Amino acid sequence: MRTKITLKSAAALLAAASLVSPAFANNGAEHQGIPHLDHVFLIMMENHGYYQVLNNPNEPYLNYLISSGKVNLATNYFAVGHPSLTNYLEVVGGSNFGVRSDNSPNWGSASCTPNIASGIVNADNAGGNAPVQVDTGSVCPISGTGNDAETPAVDNWNEVGTDSKGNIVVPYLADLDGVKSLPAAPATGITIADQLVNAGKTWKSYQETLPLGSVFGVNYSNGTVTNLDFDSTGHSTLLAPLTSKSVVQAYAVKHNPFAYFKSVQEGTPRGNGLENVVGFDGPDGLYADLARGDVPSFAFIAPNQCDDQHGRGNADAFCAFDFGDVNGFTNGTTANLNPGLIQQGDVSIQRLVEAIHASPAWHEGHSAIVIVWDENDYSGITSTPNGLFPPVNQNKVVLTVETNRGNHGVQSSNYYNSFSLLKSIKQALGLPCLNHACDPDVAAMSDLFGGGDHDNR
Repeated sequence: MRTKITLKSAAALLAAASLVSPAFANNGAEHQGIPHLDHVFLIMMENHGYYQVLNNPNEPYLNYLISSGKVNLATNYFAVGHPSLTNYLEVVGGSNFGVRSDNSPNWGSASCTPNIASGIVNADNAGGNAPVQVDTGSVCPISGTGNDAETPAVDNWNEVGTDSKGNIVVPYLADLDGVKSLPAAPATGITIADQLVNAGKTWKSYQETLPLGSVFGVNYSNGTVTNLDFDSTGHSTLLAPLTSKSVVQAYAVKHNPFAYFKSVQEGTPRGNGLENVVGFDGPDGLYADLARGDVPSFAFIAPNQCDDQHGRGNADAFCAFDFGDVNGFTNGTTANLNPGLIQQGDVSIQRLVEAIHASPAWHEGHSAIVIVWDENDYSGITSTPNGLFPPVNQNKVVLTVETNRGNHGVQSSNYYNSFSLLKSIKQALGLPCLNHACDPDVAAMSDLFGGGDHDNR
Protein backbone atom coordinates (compact mmCIF):
# COMPACT_ATOMS: atom_id res chain seq x y z
CA MET A 1 0.00 0.00 0.00
CA ARG A 2 1.36 3.40 -0.95
CA THR A 3 1.98 5.68 2.01
CA LYS A 4 1.97 9.39 1.37
CA ILE A 5 3.81 11.41 3.97
CA THR A 6 2.38 14.89 4.47
CA LEU A 7 3.38 17.87 6.56
CA LYS A 8 0.43 17.14 8.88
CA SER A 9 1.91 13.76 9.74
CA ALA A 10 5.49 15.01 10.02
CA ALA A 11 5.31 16.00 13.68
CA ALA A 12 3.97 12.60 14.69
CA LEU A 13 6.63 10.80 12.70
CA LEU A 14 9.45 12.87 14.16
CA ALA A 15 8.10 12.39 17.65
CA ALA A 16 8.06 8.65 17.04
CA ALA A 17 11.67 8.84 15.93
CA SER A 18 12.71 9.99 19.40
CA LEU A 19 11.19 6.83 20.88
CA VAL A 20 13.19 4.49 18.67
CA SER A 21 16.45 3.15 20.07
CA PRO A 22 18.89 3.33 17.18
CA ALA A 23 21.09 0.32 16.55
CA PHE A 24 24.61 1.58 16.13
CA ALA A 25 27.20 -0.46 14.29
CA ASN A 26 30.29 -1.23 16.29
CA ASN A 27 32.66 1.68 15.95
CA GLY A 28 35.78 0.60 14.13
CA ALA A 29 34.36 -2.83 13.30
CA GLU A 30 36.26 -5.01 10.83
CA HIS A 31 34.90 -4.53 7.31
CA GLN A 32 34.47 -7.76 5.39
CA GLY A 33 33.32 -6.32 2.08
CA ILE A 34 30.02 -5.60 0.40
CA PRO A 35 27.58 -8.29 -0.83
CA HIS A 36 27.02 -8.55 -4.58
CA LEU A 37 24.40 -6.19 -6.01
CA ASP A 38 22.79 -6.33 -9.43
CA HIS A 39 21.69 -2.69 -9.38
CA VAL A 40 22.69 0.39 -7.42
CA PHE A 41 20.45 3.47 -7.54
CA LEU A 42 22.29 6.56 -6.30
CA ILE A 43 20.10 9.63 -5.67
CA MET A 44 22.09 12.86 -5.31
CA MET A 45 20.66 15.73 -3.27
CA GLU A 46 22.16 19.16 -2.73
CA ASN A 47 23.70 21.62 -0.33
CA HIS A 48 22.29 20.80 3.11
CA GLY A 49 24.16 19.57 6.14
CA TYR A 50 23.30 16.65 8.39
CA TYR A 51 21.44 18.67 11.02
CA GLN A 52 19.47 20.58 8.41
CA VAL A 53 17.95 17.37 7.04
CA LEU A 54 17.66 15.04 10.02
CA ASN A 55 14.42 15.67 11.96
CA ASN A 56 13.50 18.60 9.73
CA PRO A 57 9.65 18.76 9.79
CA ASN A 58 9.68 19.81 6.13
CA GLU A 59 11.55 16.60 5.25
CA PRO A 60 8.90 14.13 6.52
CA TYR A 61 9.28 11.29 4.04
CA LEU A 62 13.04 10.82 4.40
CA ASN A 63 12.80 11.11 8.18
CA TYR A 64 9.99 8.56 8.14
CA LEU A 65 12.25 6.13 6.28
CA ILE A 66 14.92 6.65 8.93
CA SER A 67 12.73 6.62 12.06
CA SER A 68 10.75 3.57 10.94
CA GLY A 69 13.94 1.60 10.25
CA LYS A 70 13.28 1.15 6.54
CA VAL A 71 16.75 2.43 5.63
CA ASN A 72 20.21 2.35 7.13
CA LEU A 73 21.73 5.67 8.20
CA ALA A 74 25.34 6.85 8.29
CA THR A 75 25.62 9.17 11.29
CA ASN A 76 29.26 10.08 10.64
CA TYR A 77 29.50 10.57 6.87
CA PHE A 78 31.34 13.49 5.27
CA ALA A 79 31.48 15.06 1.85
CA VAL A 80 35.09 15.68 0.86
CA GLY A 81 35.27 19.18 -0.58
CA HIS A 82 33.46 22.05 -2.23
CA PRO A 83 31.78 23.00 -4.52
CA SER A 84 29.22 20.64 -6.14
CA LEU A 85 31.20 19.44 -9.14
CA THR A 86 34.18 18.52 -6.99
CA ASN A 87 31.97 16.29 -4.86
CA TYR A 88 30.28 14.67 -7.84
CA LEU A 89 33.65 13.84 -9.37
CA GLU A 90 34.81 12.35 -6.08
CA VAL A 91 31.69 10.20 -5.75
CA VAL A 92 32.02 8.64 -9.23
CA GLY A 93 35.79 8.83 -9.74
CA GLY A 94 37.45 8.88 -6.33
CA SER A 95 39.29 12.12 -7.09
CA ASN A 96 38.73 15.81 -7.76
CA PHE A 97 40.97 15.40 -10.85
CA GLY A 98 42.39 18.86 -10.19
CA VAL A 99 38.95 20.48 -10.35
CA ARG A 100 37.77 22.58 -7.42
CA SER A 101 35.13 24.60 -9.25
CA ASP A 102 31.69 24.33 -10.84
CA ASN A 103 33.02 25.41 -14.22
CA SER A 104 31.46 23.90 -17.34
CA PRO A 105 33.31 21.45 -19.61
CA ASN A 106 35.51 22.63 -22.44
CA TRP A 107 33.41 20.45 -24.71
CA GLY A 108 35.33 18.33 -27.20
CA SER A 109 38.58 20.24 -26.89
CA ALA A 110 41.58 18.36 -28.24
CA SER A 111 44.09 21.14 -27.55
CA CYS A 112 43.75 21.79 -23.82
CA THR A 113 45.62 19.90 -21.10
CA PRO A 114 43.64 18.09 -18.37
CA ASN A 115 44.23 19.54 -14.92
CA ILE A 116 45.60 16.25 -13.59
CA ALA A 117 48.29 16.43 -16.27
CA SER A 118 49.10 20.14 -16.01
CA GLY A 119 49.06 20.22 -12.23
CA ILE A 120 47.16 23.51 -12.37
CA VAL A 121 44.02 23.56 -10.24
CA ASN A 122 40.76 24.58 -11.92
CA ALA A 123 39.28 26.81 -9.22
CA ASP A 124 37.19 29.92 -8.64
CA ASN A 125 39.77 31.68 -6.44
CA ALA A 126 36.89 33.68 -4.98
CA GLY A 127 39.08 34.90 -2.15
CA GLY A 128 41.64 36.24 -4.61
CA ASN A 129 44.51 34.85 -2.55
CA ALA A 130 45.19 31.45 -4.13
CA PRO A 131 48.45 29.95 -2.82
CA VAL A 132 48.92 28.03 -6.07
CA GLN A 133 48.54 28.73 -9.77
CA VAL A 134 44.89 28.34 -10.78
CA ASP A 135 42.88 27.93 -13.97
CA THR A 136 39.52 29.71 -13.82
CA GLY A 137 38.30 28.68 -17.29
CA SER A 138 36.21 25.77 -18.53
CA VAL A 139 37.30 22.28 -17.56
CA CYS A 140 39.43 20.41 -20.10
CA PRO A 141 38.03 16.92 -20.82
CA ILE A 142 39.42 14.70 -18.07
CA SER A 143 41.71 11.89 -19.21
CA GLY A 144 45.14 10.42 -18.75
CA THR A 145 47.08 10.36 -15.51
CA GLY A 146 48.69 12.85 -13.18
CA ASN A 147 47.88 14.38 -9.81
CA ASP A 148 44.68 15.77 -8.39
CA ALA A 149 44.39 18.90 -6.26
CA GLU A 150 45.04 19.16 -2.57
CA THR A 151 41.98 19.31 -0.32
CA PRO A 152 42.82 21.46 2.72
CA ALA A 153 41.01 20.89 5.98
CA VAL A 154 39.91 24.52 5.94
CA ASP A 155 39.49 26.49 2.71
CA ASN A 156 40.22 30.21 3.01
CA TRP A 157 40.82 31.06 -0.64
CA ASN A 158 38.69 29.22 -3.19
CA GLU A 159 34.98 28.83 -2.36
CA VAL A 160 35.07 31.95 -0.21
CA GLY A 161 35.02 35.68 -0.82
CA THR A 162 32.68 38.62 -1.15
CA ASP A 163 29.53 39.38 -3.09
CA SER A 164 29.04 42.23 -5.57
CA LYS A 165 28.46 44.64 -2.68
CA GLY A 166 31.66 43.71 -0.91
CA ASN A 167 29.95 41.73 1.86
CA ILE A 168 31.80 38.69 3.14
CA VAL A 169 29.95 35.66 1.84
CA VAL A 170 32.01 32.84 3.33
CA PRO A 171 35.23 33.80 5.13
CA TYR A 172 36.32 30.16 5.25
CA LEU A 173 34.77 26.74 5.30
CA ALA A 174 35.64 23.18 6.16
CA ASP A 175 36.32 20.28 3.87
CA LEU A 176 35.69 16.81 5.27
CA ASP A 177 35.48 17.15 9.06
CA GLY A 178 37.43 20.41 9.23
CA VAL A 179 40.46 18.58 10.64
CA LYS A 180 41.51 16.07 8.02
CA SER A 181 43.14 17.19 4.78
CA LEU A 182 44.15 15.37 1.60
CA PRO A 183 47.43 16.14 -0.16
CA ALA A 184 47.58 16.09 -3.94
CA ALA A 185 47.79 12.48 -5.03
CA PRO A 186 48.20 10.45 -8.24
CA ALA A 187 44.97 10.07 -10.20
CA THR A 188 43.77 8.25 -13.29
CA GLY A 189 41.22 10.15 -15.38
CA ILE A 190 38.40 7.61 -15.49
CA THR A 191 35.25 6.91 -13.46
CA ILE A 192 33.13 3.97 -12.43
CA ALA A 193 31.44 4.35 -15.83
CA ASP A 194 34.60 3.32 -17.70
CA GLN A 195 35.10 0.37 -15.38
CA LEU A 196 31.51 -0.79 -15.74
CA VAL A 197 31.68 -0.83 -19.54
CA ASN A 198 35.03 -2.63 -19.48
CA ALA A 199 33.45 -5.25 -17.19
CA GLY A 200 30.50 -5.75 -19.54
CA LYS A 201 28.11 -3.90 -17.23
CA THR A 202 25.98 -0.80 -17.83
CA TRP A 203 25.45 2.67 -16.45
CA LYS A 204 23.19 5.65 -16.97
CA SER A 205 23.22 9.20 -15.67
CA TYR A 206 19.58 10.18 -15.20
CA GLN A 207 19.39 13.98 -15.23
CA GLU A 208 16.03 15.66 -14.66
CA THR A 209 14.98 18.44 -17.09
CA LEU A 210 17.44 17.61 -19.83
CA PRO A 211 16.58 19.25 -23.16
CA LEU A 212 15.42 17.25 -26.15
CA GLY A 213 18.17 16.13 -28.49
CA SER A 214 21.90 15.88 -27.92
CA VAL A 215 23.37 16.93 -24.58
CA PHE A 216 26.78 17.73 -26.07
CA GLY A 217 27.63 21.32 -25.21
CA VAL A 218 24.64 21.76 -22.90
CA ASN A 219 25.66 23.45 -19.65
CA TYR A 220 22.18 24.32 -18.42
CA SER A 221 18.57 23.90 -19.47
CA ASN A 222 15.02 24.44 -18.27
CA GLY A 223 13.96 21.48 -20.39
CA THR A 224 13.01 23.70 -23.35
CA VAL A 225 16.01 25.93 -24.05
CA THR A 226 19.69 25.68 -23.19
CA ASN A 227 22.77 27.86 -23.14
CA LEU A 228 23.18 26.94 -26.81
CA ASP A 229 20.08 29.00 -27.67
CA PHE A 230 21.78 32.25 -26.60
CA ASP A 231 24.89 34.06 -27.74
CA SER A 232 27.78 35.08 -25.50
CA THR A 233 25.88 38.20 -24.41
CA GLY A 234 22.86 36.16 -23.34
CA HIS A 235 20.64 37.25 -26.23
CA SER A 236 18.81 35.37 -28.95
CA THR A 237 17.15 36.75 -32.07
CA LEU A 238 14.64 33.93 -32.09
CA LEU A 239 13.70 34.28 -28.42
CA ALA A 240 13.81 38.09 -28.10
CA PRO A 241 13.01 39.84 -25.83
CA LEU A 242 13.89 36.91 -23.56
CA THR A 243 17.50 36.57 -22.46
CA SER A 244 19.50 33.81 -20.81
CA LYS A 245 18.75 35.46 -17.46
CA SER A 246 15.12 34.48 -18.00
CA VAL A 247 16.00 30.78 -17.93
CA VAL A 248 15.65 28.85 -14.68
CA GLN A 249 18.75 26.66 -14.85
CA ALA A 250 17.04 23.48 -13.70
CA TYR A 251 19.46 21.05 -15.33
CA ALA A 252 23.09 21.87 -14.55
CA VAL A 253 26.02 20.05 -16.09
CA LYS A 254 27.97 20.47 -12.84
CA HIS A 255 25.63 17.78 -11.44
CA ASN A 256 26.41 15.43 -14.34
CA PRO A 257 30.03 14.45 -13.65
CA PHE A 258 30.36 11.91 -16.47
CA ALA A 259 30.01 14.69 -19.05
CA TYR A 260 33.42 16.04 -18.01
CA PHE A 261 35.37 12.99 -19.16
CA LYS A 262 36.99 12.62 -22.57
CA SER A 263 35.92 8.98 -22.86
CA VAL A 264 32.25 9.88 -22.41
CA GLN A 265 32.36 12.94 -24.66
CA GLU A 266 33.93 10.80 -27.40
CA GLY A 267 31.91 7.67 -26.62
CA THR A 268 34.85 5.33 -26.23
CA PRO A 269 34.61 2.45 -25.79
CA ARG A 270 31.22 1.73 -27.30
CA GLY A 271 28.45 1.95 -24.70
CA ASN A 272 30.28 4.61 -22.71
CA GLY A 273 29.07 7.80 -24.38
CA LEU A 274 26.65 10.63 -23.87
CA GLU A 275 23.80 8.41 -25.04
CA ASN A 276 23.90 7.10 -21.47
CA VAL A 277 22.91 10.55 -20.20
CA VAL A 278 19.11 10.68 -20.31
CA GLY A 279 16.26 12.50 -18.61
CA PHE A 280 13.61 11.34 -16.18
CA ASP A 281 10.89 11.27 -18.84
CA GLY A 282 10.64 9.93 -22.37
CA PRO A 283 10.90 6.40 -23.78
CA ASP A 284 14.49 5.93 -22.61
CA GLY A 285 14.21 7.97 -19.41
CA LEU A 286 14.31 6.94 -15.79
CA TYR A 287 10.62 6.28 -15.23
CA ALA A 288 10.24 4.30 -18.47
CA ASP A 289 13.30 2.19 -17.62
CA LEU A 290 11.94 1.51 -14.14
CA ALA A 291 8.51 0.57 -15.46
CA ARG A 292 10.09 -1.94 -17.86
CA GLY A 293 12.50 -3.23 -15.26
CA ASP A 294 15.27 -2.44 -17.75
CA VAL A 295 17.73 -0.59 -15.55
CA PRO A 296 21.53 -0.36 -15.65
CA SER A 297 23.94 -1.83 -13.15
CA PHE A 298 24.60 1.69 -11.87
CA ALA A 299 21.91 4.37 -12.01
CA PHE A 300 23.17 7.84 -11.14
CA ILE A 301 20.04 9.91 -10.43
CA ALA A 302 20.23 13.72 -10.22
CA PRO A 303 16.98 15.66 -9.73
CA ASN A 304 17.00 19.17 -11.16
CA GLN A 305 18.06 22.17 -9.09
CA CYS A 306 14.51 22.84 -7.94
CA ASP A 307 13.99 19.23 -6.84
CA ASP A 308 17.38 18.44 -5.29
CA GLN A 309 17.19 21.29 -2.72
CA HIS A 310 19.82 23.39 -4.45
CA GLY A 311 17.39 26.14 -5.45
CA ARG A 312 17.53 28.92 -8.00
CA GLY A 313 17.32 32.68 -7.51
CA ASN A 314 14.84 33.31 -10.34
CA ALA A 315 12.40 30.50 -9.60
CA ASP A 316 9.20 30.19 -7.57
CA ALA A 317 8.92 29.99 -3.77
CA PHE A 318 9.44 26.22 -3.76
CA CYS A 319 12.70 26.55 -5.67
CA ALA A 320 14.06 29.77 -4.15
CA PHE A 321 17.34 29.67 -2.27
CA ASP A 322 17.34 29.33 1.50
CA PHE A 323 16.53 32.61 3.22
CA GLY A 324 19.46 32.96 5.59
CA ASP A 325 19.66 35.57 8.31
CA VAL A 326 19.94 39.31 7.71
CA ASN A 327 23.43 38.74 6.31
CA GLY A 328 22.29 35.86 4.12
CA PHE A 329 23.89 33.19 6.31
CA THR A 330 22.47 29.94 7.62
CA ASN A 331 23.97 28.35 10.72
CA GLY A 332 23.91 24.62 10.04
CA THR A 333 20.50 24.09 11.63
CA THR A 334 16.98 24.22 10.21
CA ALA A 335 16.74 27.94 11.02
CA ASN A 336 16.53 30.29 8.02
CA LEU A 337 16.01 27.52 5.47
CA ASN A 338 13.37 27.81 2.77
CA PRO A 339 10.69 25.33 3.90
CA GLY A 340 9.29 25.13 0.38
CA LEU A 341 12.64 24.12 -1.09
CA ILE A 342 13.12 21.44 1.58
CA GLN A 343 9.64 20.04 1.04
CA GLN A 344 10.09 20.08 -2.76
CA GLY A 345 13.20 17.93 -2.39
CA ASP A 346 11.54 15.55 0.03
CA VAL A 347 8.61 14.97 -2.34
CA SER A 348 11.12 14.33 -5.12
CA ILE A 349 12.84 11.69 -3.00
CA GLN A 350 9.51 10.03 -2.28
CA ARG A 351 8.56 10.01 -5.96
CA LEU A 352 11.88 8.44 -6.93
CA VAL A 353 11.98 5.84 -4.16
CA GLU A 354 8.41 4.72 -4.77
CA ALA A 355 9.08 4.42 -8.51
CA ILE A 356 12.12 2.23 -7.79
CA HIS A 357 10.14 0.11 -5.34
CA ALA A 358 7.43 -0.39 -7.99
CA SER A 359 9.94 -1.50 -10.63
CA PRO A 360 10.26 -5.20 -11.51
CA ALA A 361 14.01 -4.68 -11.10
CA TRP A 362 13.57 -4.04 -7.37
CA HIS A 363 11.85 -7.38 -6.89
CA GLU A 364 14.41 -9.43 -8.81
CA GLY A 365 17.97 -10.00 -7.70
CA HIS A 366 19.78 -7.78 -5.24
CA SER A 367 19.61 -3.98 -5.36
CA ALA A 368 20.29 -0.93 -3.22
CA ILE A 369 19.06 2.65 -3.09
CA VAL A 370 21.53 5.21 -1.77
CA ILE A 371 20.35 8.75 -0.94
CA VAL A 372 23.10 11.26 -0.22
CA TRP A 373 23.67 15.01 -0.10
CA ASP A 374 26.69 16.23 -2.03
CA GLU A 375 27.90 18.77 0.57
CA ASN A 376 26.63 21.08 3.29
CA ASP A 377 25.48 24.64 2.54
CA TYR A 378 28.79 26.23 3.66
CA SER A 379 27.39 26.86 7.12
CA GLY A 380 28.15 25.27 10.45
CA ILE A 381 27.35 25.12 14.13
CA THR A 382 30.85 24.63 15.54
CA SER A 383 32.42 27.57 17.37
CA THR A 384 35.51 29.21 15.96
CA PRO A 385 38.54 30.47 17.84
CA ASN A 386 38.29 33.99 16.43
CA GLY A 387 34.50 34.34 16.48
CA LEU A 388 34.07 34.81 12.75
CA PHE A 389 30.72 33.82 11.30
CA PRO A 390 29.90 31.51 9.66
CA PRO A 391 32.10 29.28 11.79
CA VAL A 392 34.46 26.61 10.60
CA ASN A 393 32.22 23.61 10.25
CA GLN A 394 32.18 19.97 9.41
CA ASN A 395 31.11 19.00 5.90
CA LYS A 396 28.84 16.34 7.40
CA VAL A 397 25.82 15.22 5.39
CA VAL A 398 23.08 12.59 5.44
CA LEU A 399 23.54 9.28 3.66
CA THR A 400 21.03 6.42 3.75
CA VAL A 401 21.17 2.94 2.23
CA GLU A 402 18.24 0.62 1.57
CA THR A 403 18.75 -2.87 0.18
CA ASN A 404 16.01 -5.22 -0.99
CA ARG A 405 17.65 -8.26 0.58
CA GLY A 406 19.66 -6.99 3.54
CA ASN A 407 19.12 -5.66 7.03
CA HIS A 408 17.31 -2.40 7.72
CA GLY A 409 17.36 0.08 10.57
CA VAL A 410 21.14 0.02 11.04
CA GLN A 411 22.74 3.26 12.15
CA SER A 412 26.49 3.39 11.73
CA SER A 413 28.77 5.79 13.58
CA ASN A 414 31.81 4.62 11.62
CA TYR A 415 33.67 7.42 9.84
CA TYR A 416 32.84 7.41 6.13
CA ASN A 417 33.23 9.84 3.24
CA SER A 418 32.59 10.07 -0.51
CA PHE A 419 35.45 7.72 -1.24
CA SER A 420 33.91 5.14 1.10
CA LEU A 421 30.70 5.39 -0.92
CA LEU A 422 32.52 4.80 -4.20
CA LYS A 423 34.49 1.92 -2.73
CA SER A 424 31.28 0.31 -1.47
CA ILE A 425 29.48 0.62 -4.81
CA LYS A 426 32.47 -0.80 -6.64
CA GLN A 427 32.70 -3.79 -4.32
CA ALA A 428 28.98 -4.40 -4.72
CA LEU A 429 29.29 -4.38 -8.51
CA GLY A 430 32.49 -6.41 -8.59
CA LEU A 431 34.78 -3.62 -9.76
CA PRO A 432 38.32 -2.72 -8.66
CA CYS A 433 38.90 0.33 -6.52
CA LEU A 434 39.85 3.64 -8.12
CA ASN A 435 41.96 6.63 -7.04
CA HIS A 436 41.28 7.68 -3.42
CA ALA A 437 38.80 4.82 -3.01
CA CYS A 438 41.94 2.63 -2.94
CA ASP A 439 43.48 4.52 -0.02
CA PRO A 440 44.15 2.11 2.87
CA ASP A 441 42.27 4.28 5.37
CA VAL A 442 39.08 4.38 3.27
CA ALA A 443 36.59 1.90 4.68
CA ALA A 444 33.79 0.22 2.75
CA MET A 445 30.32 0.62 4.26
CA SER A 446 29.81 -3.07 4.95
CA ASP A 447 27.52 -2.41 7.92
CA LEU A 448 25.18 -0.19 5.88
CA PHE A 449 25.16 -2.44 2.80
CA GLY A 450 24.68 -5.59 4.87
CA GLY A 451 28.10 -7.17 4.54
CA GLY A 452 29.83 -6.63 7.88
CA ASP A 453 29.28 -6.70 11.61
CA HIS A 454 26.17 -4.79 12.57
CA ASP A 455 23.22 -4.77 14.89
CA ASN A 456 19.58 -4.75 13.82
CA ARG A 457 16.97 -2.38 15.06
